[in-house]
Amino acid sequence: MPKNIKFVIPWAEVTGLERVSTALMTEAIRISTRQRQREFSMFLNLDEAFGVICQLADIALRRLLDSEGLELDRVLQQPARITKRVLEEQALRDYVLALFRLPRTEKLYEVASCAVWTPHARCHTAGTLYTTDNYLCFSSRDEGSCSLLVPLSEVLSIEKAESTSLLPNPVIVSIRTKKAFQLIELQDRDELVESTNCRLRAAQWKRSMFRRKSDTKRSVSSPAPYYTFYYDTGYSDEEEMEEQVLRNTINSEALMTAFSQNQPGTDGNKQKMELEKQQLWEDHFSEFGRGVHMFRTEKIQRLVAMGIPESLRGELWMTLSDASSELESHEGYYTSLVQKSMGHSSLATEEIERDLHRSLPDHPAFQNPTGIAALRRVLTAYAHRNPKIGYCQSMNILASVLLLYAKEEEAFWLLVAVCERMLPDYFNRRVIGAQVDQSVFEELIKERLSELAEQVPDLSTLSSVSLSWFLTLFLSVLPFSSAVCVVDCFFFQGIKAIFQLGLAVLEANAAQLSASTDDGQALMILTSFLDQVGSEELPSVPSPPPAAEERRCSDADAPAVGHINITHLINESYQKFGDLTVRQIERLRRLHRVQVLQAHEDTIRENTLRLVSADVSISPEDLSDIYDLFKTEHFVSLYWGDSSSAAAAETAAWKFSDSSRSFVERQYRVDRPQLKSLYGLLAPWPAGSSQHSDTLANRTFTLLDQDRHNLVTFKEFASWLDTLYCEDLNEKIRLLYRLHIPPALTESEDDASLKSPLLSTTRPLYVNLPSDGEAEVKDYQEQLKQMLQDLAKEKDVEKPLPLMNQREFIQFCKTLYGMFHGDPEENELFQAIATVTSLVLQIGEVGHRGQAPASEDQEEAGAPEQAADGRSGGSPAGEDEWTVSYAQILASLLTEQALVNFFEKPLDLSAKISQAKEQQYQQRAGLLTLQRGAR
Repeated sequence: MPKNIKFVIPWAEVTGLERVSTALMTEAIRISTRQRQREFSMFLNLDEAFGVICQLADIALRRLLDSEGLELDRVLQQPARITKRVLEEQALRDYVLALFRLPRTEKLYEVASCAVWTPHARCHTAGTLYTTDNYLCFSSRDEGSCSLLVPLSEVLSIEKAESTSLLPNPVIVSIRTKKAFQLIELQDRDELVESTNCRLRAAQWKRSMFRRKSDTKRSVSSPAPYYTFYYDTGYSDEEEMEEQVLRNTINSEALMTAFSQNQPGTDGNKQKMELEKQQLWEDHFSEFGRGVHMFRTEKIQRLVAMGIPESLRGELWMTLSDASSELESHEGYYTSLVQKSMGHSSLATEEIERDLHRSLPDHPAFQNPTGIAALRRVLTAYAHRNPKIGYCQSMNILASVLLLYAKEEEAFWLLVAVCERMLPDYFNRRVIGAQVDQSVFEELIKERLSELAEQVPDLSTLSSVSLSWFLTLFLSVLPFSSAVCVVDCFFFQGIKAIFQLGLAVLEANAAQLSASTDDGQALMILTSFLDQVGSEELPSVPSPPPAAEERRCSDADAPAVGHINITHLINESYQKFGDLTVRQIERLRRLHRVQVLQAHEDTIRENTLRLVSADVSISPEDLSDIYDLFKTEHFVSLYWGDSSSAAAAETAAWKFSDSSRSFVERQYRVDRPQLKSLYGLLAPWPAGSSQHSDTLANRTFTLLDQDRHNLVTFKEFASWLDTLYCEDLNEKIRLLYRLHIPPALTESEDDASLKSPLLSTTRPLYVNLPSDGEAEVKDYQEQLKQMLQDLAKEKDVEKPLPLMNQREFIQFCKTLYGMFHGDPEENELFQAIATVTSLVLQIGEVGHRGQAPASEDQEEAGAPEQAADGRSGGSPAGEDEWTVSYAQILASLLTEQALVNFFEKPLDLSAKISQAKEQQYQQRAGLLTLQRGAR
């Protein structure tokens, strides 16, 4: 009989997914983890199964490892509600958002096959209509050949027309420019028109309300043509005042209108080229429309490849990216951001100030205070708008180029479009999006440039060189006039244009790269090639003499020399790699994001363990296992919870935490419930009851949460375990002592729980003493005095601990009784702690009686004992309560050998970790069972 084998592979352990073919299995899915690889086959539909696995892995790992950058739909935040249908809808939504580069907040409603009348082709073009919250989107069956994006803000009406045999189920969409689009062959036309009209009416009402508020604000504001904001009004120097006005005045024109970068001898040719291109665009507008809703076809692709004329560049960037819709719907938003952000100092503003003069330093616009001030305002305003991103390097270069060709407010919305829609996850602390695209680029090199991939086994060199291509859109590696042509293509096609151009550059240098011997030589080859890429209006670089040409052809190691036209290079990238689709890019991103996130996690793990291991005595193996337990507990709560506790606290901690701490120190944190679970798994001693165990876990969390952010770091947690398992008796007692005084012990704890059946203030504590009890007490007192003197001589650099009052000491003893429960030496330990307790009670009472006569003097002196205790608002000792010090309690415990043996007994941390792993696994299996039962 065949056996059923069941095993669980946590998504957090999956490091790679791939389709493979082996001798035994023609097609299989290989799932790689950190420990091993497993292969699965015999699928009814391998493509569908692989797609679902990749999507689930992507959702889970982004939820666990990249929760900061991921904005999940509500249904995906509840794993038990994720079904195959939900995954299909999510995959389609992601594709539509990427294809039309829509805001991430857009929801996809209807998907319908239809045909759109295209006047330029004089026919109906078949494709698919997608409707979202604020857009009508159309894409032809052949992705990229014809597309249409119509914001609902441009729509006047959506009406049904009479159906005929030639025009079945027609719908007319009228827009504000007195044009209309005709759609036919729509299935479920009535429902689609009704639901779309509901959203249209809601959008129109919202827009009218916004305009009414804007008109009200405008009527009470000054009609100044520009806006001026000052850091303060205490200027006495007239020049300084003028500089501040310039610093804070929002520009109403693109910087290129005032600062042009002309090269000698090119003015005539450049103007002629500009006029020719401008006329081509005007002809295109008359045929295909103008604005966001113009038809986007292969013809516009050819026009963009030639380079958009400077007079139209800002307008077309706004149109192609649909930043114009954002600008129109947020009138006055940028001005208010500038007003709020200027004058505020933060880490982002410091980095911005440092990079201002590094942004296109050779361009005249940024050798002038006007350009620098505009760049400062745009970057600072965006950092204020999106604190999660704030400011990242390369944003300054991008913003500089945007300011050259667009008005300042337009440049701001273009930056928003790039950072939040067109290059998602690129601009954050970890640059995950750029790393994922580098991994995708490697995969495309293997698929499209197989010969080069065979000659260069380690493609990581090429991908690392190309990182700046993606981060700066080639602005940092190409001559400026050529680079802005690449930016033109990027706004038209998105990241697809960068992938295509990158592949074209590598193919053009494939022979030299294959013959290169090291990374430096490959870098020089690509750098030399890109330096020679020019535009049409620039004069060509003189060709080398024939002898030099022969040497260049015969020497494969030398980089190519000669002028390369950027338009020809872009067209070549379209011709050879234009079949690359957005759907393929999104599929590869989903697949490679798993590898990138796990590689990043491995790096964080290594750095964290190296950092923490220097401060603890735990073995590297045990510390690594503890890290896994800590991380898993964080993941269990983050994945199965409602993402409110850990994730929200994590976000708050990042927002308000000390910026001096490294990212490694702040990588993983657990909240109070998570630490309570870890306490139950790894605490070496029992607490006597589950209620008291929870109490101690709560106090431990309060003690470790030094920053008061309601989160505990792995470093703090490891230090706590190191004290319990590896430190000497003194440090263990010190930790227990601190758990029973403020701030760990609070007044909010139930006073009824302070009563212990073994320790009560209403009855005396009897200890079996010898017949000569008085002499025995005197001997103990002598021993205590000697021990206190010895302890005082020891070097102690730590701050003296506050005194412990009677209430806190009762809790301390209760904890000790719970720790001894179940120990083989339980009776001896109970007798020893009873003896010590009696001695400490006597010490406390004697000290209390000795302080009573001097109470009036203490009041006049400001109660130095209480001041030393440091209890302002904590749990101060009352007039009828006594106090004891840590040294007195430690000295008392050292008098009993049974207690000394108990605290000095070696503890097996490895065995405890193994047991904790099993228990944690059972907890996860239980959660999974509960979630399945809830369906």
